[in-house]
Amino acid sequence: MLNPLSVRNLSKIYKTTTAVDGISFEVSRHEIVGLLGPNGAGKTTTINMILGVLEPSSGNIVIEGLDIARERTKALERTNFAAVYAQLPGNLTVAQNLKVFGLLYDIEHLSDRIEMLLAEFQLEVFRNVKCGLLSSGEQTRACLAKALLNRPRLLLLDEPTASLDPSIAKDIRSSIKHLAEREGMGVLWTSHNMYEVEDVCDRVLFLSRGKIMMQGSPKSLLHEHGHETLEELFISVAHNQFPETEGRP
Repeated sequence: MLNPLSVRNLSKIYKTTTAVDGISFEVSRHEIVGLLGPNGAGKTTTINMILGVLEPSSGNIVIEGLDIARERTKALERTNFAAVYAQLPGNLTVAQNLKVFGLLYDIEHLSDRIEMLLAEFQLEVFRNVKCGLLSSGEQTRACLAKALLNRPRLLLLDEPTASLDPSIAKDIRSSIKHLAEREGMGVLWTSHNMYEVEDVCDRVLFLSRGKIMMQGSPKSLLHEHGHETLEELFISVAHNQFPETEGRP
């Protein structure tokens, strides 16, 4: 079975600034991988290259065996994205937004799929409410429902629970873990919330200045580097107190 995502020697250079510097990693089926690092580390640039929004300066992005540079449309059909800053059009209701995006994705049995996702994210009561009138938590759930319409093999989440209260964030993490396991998705998840990362991620990649400094399961990295919390380790990586260990499993 092909991995949802394989990235090889990926770089993005803006004139004299290297935003992403030759990174390589994979995301497997059923796996949630945290992409961590301080602001400016290259996380969002990496996600935008995977989404086809930015063109890499060099390297390869392969989604389920499809090189995005050569088979962009087919590769992106297997992908979707959600972030708190990428909200749905506020003048359309939840149901209308899901229908419009479902038509764009050419989803079969669209009405059934919409009903399933409304139930999955407890949005039935909001189906006829305009998205601009939803709370931040409700908008996040609606965006996640949209992101799952096409049953993506790769789901990209950029700070998906930022600004949400803890109980809503916990419910959303639980839903994503359940869906990744049930539907065999690979998930690439960025967050500055280290508690969230420890709770949801099977593996993490620490970026600093465009490079992967270390990677592994949260527990193994804490044991290996002698820290009690992922937040302490995050701060150490941000301060460049560890050598680059990109090849370490």
